[in-house]
Amino acid sequence: MAAAPRERSLFLGLLPLPERNAVVQALRTETVGGLVLLVAAVVALVWANTPWSGVYGQIRDFHFGIPALGLDLSVEHWTADGLLSIFFLVAGIELKRELVVGQLRTPATAALPVIAAVCGMIVPAALYAATVMAGGGSLEGWAVPMATDIAFALAVLAVLGTHLPSALRAFLLTLAVVDDLGAILIIAIFFTSDLNFVALGGAIAGLIVFYLLQRFRVRGWWWYFPLGLVTWALMYNGGVHATVAGVAVGLILRTTRDKGETASPAERTSHLLHPFSAGVVVPLFALFAAGVGISTAALGEVFTQPEPLGVVLGLVVGKALGIFVGTYIAARFTRAQLNPELAWADVLALAVVAGIGFTVALLIGELAFPDPAVAEHVKAAVLIGSLIAAVLAALLIKRRNGIYRRLYEEETRDDDADGIPDIYQRAGTGEH
Repeated sequence: MAAAPRERSLFLGLLPLPERNAVVQALRTETVGGLVLLVAAVVALVWANTPWSGVYGQIRDFHFGIPALGLDLSVEHWTADGLLSIFFLVAGIELKRELVVGQLRTPATAALPVIAAVCGMIVPAALYAATVMAGGGSLEGWAVPMATDIAFALAVLAVLGTHLPSALRAFLLTLAVVDDLGAILIIAIFFTSDLNFVALGGAIAGLIVFYLLQRFRVRGWWWYFPLGLVTWALMYNGGVHATVAGVAVGLILRTTRDKGETASPAERTSHLLHPFSAGVVVPLFALFAAGVGISTAALGEVFTQPEPLGVVLGLVVGKALGIFVGTYIAARFTRAQLNPELAWADVLALAVVAGIGFTVALLIGELAFPDPAVAEHVKAAVLIGSLIAAVLAALLIKRRNGIYRRLYEEETRDDDADGIPDIYQRAGTGEH
């Protein structure tokens, strides 16, 4: 007897209600934070190109800290190595949530976004490498165009006033989570300075203690906050980028709820830190990382020097091509059927949006190019590439916005005002 044909799963269909609620909450915070990020980036660019640019440089380069502990850093480095650790802690929590209860919890549901995200990292890196090899440039920046900035991307979507269905936004969020994981691994493996094994061993010991406290259900922030600070300082002095400590703590925090708990430690921490990360941490990093001098000559060098040109091509062309082709191949491989309400043009628009790289791209650019002159050109390339990707995405999305509006209204309609969208109360449409 022949086996029954495998049922085709629906790609970008209606999300289960609990997943939709979690996505809506996360995206609301990221979108608001992204708008603040846009403002901070504009302020930095304007400030760095005014007669007061010297003041900007003095503030950015001002050093303070505790030299005896190896922590005498500039304001710019405090935001990149210190505050940005909170951003990566939240990213670690989100990654673990996806692994435990989200789209990455099973191989079947994880295959499509993971393949798409990996292709969306490999193709930009390969395109950058091809560009700089053809122009005789440096391969050091191969990782710069690999990262998507979810807050910036969602802020662009908010400015467009689009009504993207939750499934499209969730797919973008999952891509960004996998992207963040790739960036974390790249920073940890390829951008380590001379290792101090004593300090690094102390950081690992701190993470083990953190795990044991979670394992034995020890409560109280007074245990975790000092331990987190010590672990971060040891990781920094150990030669591994300090943001890795934030990710590790996020992955250790317990995501599942115990009996009688209203929220897990990861949920409570994310609820507390996510708004601060999105609304304060990332904008402050942008304020001191995005202030590059813009002139006709500088803009010309972005498109004539191999390194910045490779970054622009990687973000604009590589990201879109990698994610779209990866998604299409993965859908064929997993026999996933695209939601009939949508078209592959919608996936292409999402892939182009993913070319908006900012926070992590700027961070990797600083790590890859210690020479400030080269780093300035690479930063400018990140800004220009992200702007081009945003404009192209706007054109693609606007063409389909009428369809998005109809789907969004159907997905959010709640005629009986019971707090549950009516579409989830129809027979066979999912959990409610």
